[in-house]
Amino acid sequence: MAREVIRVRNEFYIRSSSPRVDVRTRVLKQGDTFAVFDRFGDIETFGAGELGLFYQDTRFLSRLTLRLGRDRPLLLSSTIREDNAVMAVDATNPDAWRDGEIVIPRGTVHLFRSKILWEKTCHERLRIHNYGRAAVDVSFSIEFDADFADIFELRGMSRQQRGRRLETQVMCDRVVLAYEGLDKRLRQTRIVFDPPPTRLTESVATFRIPLEAGEAASYRCAIACEVAGDSRIEINPSYEKVVQEAASALERERAQEAQIFTANEQFNDWLNRSLADLHMMRTVTPYGPYPYAGVPWFSTVFGRDGIITALQFLSFDPSVARGVLGYLAATQADSESPEQDAQPGKVLHETRADEMAILGEIPFKRYYGSIDATPLFVMLAGAYYKRTGDRAFIESIWSNVERALGWIDRYGDSDGDGFVEYTRKSKHGLIHQGWKDSHDAIFHRDGTAAAAPIALCEVQGYVYAAKTAASELAKTLGDAARSRELSNQAEALRRKFEKAFWCDDLSTYALALDGSKQPCRVRTSNAGHCLFAGIASDEHARRAATTLIDETSFSGWGIRTVASSEARYNPMSYHNGSVWPHDNALIAAGFARYGLKGSATMVLAGLLDASLFLDLHRLPELFCGFPRRPGESPTLYPVACAPQSWASAAVFLLLEACLGLSVFAPEQKLVFSKPVLPAFLRQVSLRDLKVGDARVDLLLTRHDQGDVGVNVLRRDGALEVVVLK
Repeated sequence: MAREVIRVRNEFYIRSSSPRVDVRTRVLKQGDTFAVFDRFGDIETFGAGELGLFYQDTRFLSRLTLRLGRDRPLLLSSTIREDNAVMAVDATNPDAWRDGEIVIPRGTVHLFRSKILWEKTCHERLRIHNYGRAAVDVSFSIEFDADFADIFELRGMSRQQRGRRLETQVMCDRVVLAYEGLDKRLRQTRIVFDPPPTRLTESVATFRIPLEAGEAASYRCAIACEVAGDSRIEINPSYEKVVQEAASALERERAQEAQIFTANEQFNDWLNRSLADLHMMRTVTPYGPYPYAGVPWFSTVFGRDGIITALQFLSFDPSVARGVLGYLAATQADSESPEQDAQPGKVLHETRADEMAILGEIPFKRYYGSIDATPLFVMLAGAYYKRTGDRAFIESIWSNVERALGWIDRYGDSDGDGFVEYTRKSKHGLIHQGWKDSHDAIFHRDGTAAAAPIALCEVQGYVYAAKTAASELAKTLGDAARSRELSNQAEALRRKFEKAFWCDDLSTYALALDGSKQPCRVRTSNAGHCLFAGIASDEHARRAATTLIDETSFSGWGIRTVASSEARYNPMSYHNGSVWPHDNALIAAGFARYGLKGSATMVLAGLLDASLFLDLHRLPELFCGFPRRPGESPTLYPVACAPQSWASAAVFLLLEACLGLSVFAPEQKLVFSKPVLPAFLRQVSLRDLKVGDARVDLLLTRHDQGDVGVNVLRRDGALEVVVLK
């Protein structure tokens, strides 16, 4: 019998060839720099390849290990501070033997390591304390190296050629590791030690220090990532000053957003970690803050991810949405470029600044292969205006909105059938260009792959919502004729969509139409996005929701991307049976839109339960879709990003959906439509929620009968608070 050979055809597949020694990594990020450490605070060379210090998708440090004598210290604890700014590690010495006797018992010497990223530099402080009753001679070493690997090499892509590693410069207190890329750019890792090591080589810094009983000593190491052409990094001499600067920057960011407190401490843990992750992923750009997608594989601008993150967090902080809209308007495609999958008016999918992108070995320097980012951009513009009333900003990007609408009609609907579909133009681009962009994500009921051009069900929903939002914006800007035109187009699409995509025997919408206009009759989570966008009829929304929460779709932790009844269902796959938090949040918002609040709270409860089992209460990009087993945790996906911005933002949209919260800034109105709270969430406090020039503090309380009361505790400025029962 012939044996089937399984090959992965997606060249951007993230390889996972060996298991992590410990799946619990520790992540720091600031700006375009991020670091992934193991729980010891080290960067080891074995196990998974994501450990390292990275800048602009290049690994500037591939090894950083602390040794006490010849041994690794004994780990006591390891965590990331609640605000995500500082990593803290407590460790101690193992038993030290000499001539068959223990001369320094374990637990005598305490090591405390703390790390922070700031201005393209990793700062570390090491404090060593002798708690013994006798003096000890402490010897420790720090081993280091830099491979300057491109992030796509670490993901599994091979390169025929690489640049050259330059001679390492060694001075009394510092080392400079250098690499000249094929792009002719010089990349350097500068490591500075304070005080200077006893001995320093190209790969090891060794320190020897005598400590009297009760005595302590502190050491500092700063690792700067430098690229020729960037401004030179001045390493701050004070670790404490770096920590204070980071704290001040975070305080300024938090001053813009509402504060949320609940009566459930476990829910607060999830909420606070999610908020801290959003702050960490937020990166300052010339156009405002932008949430980078995820660490380690997607720590850069992604159009779709940024838009959805901004939509999820919009009610609580609209500044993120403004930054996303500004960046994507500035990078909107101006011309056709098949290699970039670009056409005029199309919104960016992804941008990279690594060596392989600069050289064109991958198409992602600026890549536009996303079918949904363009209508989502228009949706976000409409939602941003509704939330802020910021007419001046909408006027400044209105031409970009119109260009996006033009792309939808001309290039998005290339065959003129009324639906937006995609076909890859770039030979190196993505095969599938919706949010489920793995190579096997779009298929028919028998499991066969769908042929392009492909019209995804959720994309039609996004286009409907985009034209509806643009119609309202056009009316606001005084163009009544354009407003009517867009409204009529949206309604025509809705009617056509219902006829072509609804599968009555499946009680859901088809995943997609293939190139022959045949529906992919598969039960998937994509249908829930149609509820989120509002394109579904009331009857079909109710039936689709019932399908999405039955046992084939709802795992107990969340809604699967593909139901377990389908041919390609695999709970360990990336898109064909896994559970994605952001996907669930959008679906829950869709449930709430159609008044199905019970289903929305069911999703909220499942994801809260999942967060209780996860390290740091952090929801990852995705986890496996196995059925929930009593007393056990959700099953992790091996190469999921954590943190991932749209996973972090999910809790805010879930809470908004249950509360029925809507902000109508032009009318200075705050609305709670049929608010509900699950039994485990009896009170929610919203403080300093800003609407225009007004601010309000609110307390929402779940009563025994299940209804929710809304009390206004403070109101500054003109703002109407409306509760619809």
